[in-house]
Amino acid sequence: QVQLVESGGGLVQPGGSLTLSCSASGSIGSVNAMGWYRQTPGTQREWVATIYSSGYTNYGSSGQGRFTVSRDYAGNTVYLQIKNLKPEDTAVYYCKIWAKDEDYWGQGTQVTVSS
Repeated sequence: QVQLVESGGGLVQPGGSLTLSCSASGSIGSVNAMGWYRQTPGTQREWVATIYSSGYTNYGSSGQGRFTVSRDYAGNTVYLQIKNLKPEDTAVYYCKIWAKDEDYWGQGTQVTVSS
């Protein structure tokens, strides 16, 4: 059974930074890409960033500039570093794996940006 476990969320002051982690376990098979989405109450899940098996990265409009996605290929772990956090970054952040046969989602980790 595949499990994605996210960590690193919490309460952060505006201007601060944090790094989210997502570690995958189980028989995932070949991974095409890993990435992050975020969601606030009453809205659709929003794509933030993707890192492909080649190392190429791509960012959505919400992920441009202050977000950096990276990956530990050996452990199937994906990271999302966020700098200069703003209150509008407050959301539940979800990781996603695009594998050869199936896509997988993490359970989400809450990030709250507030003074």
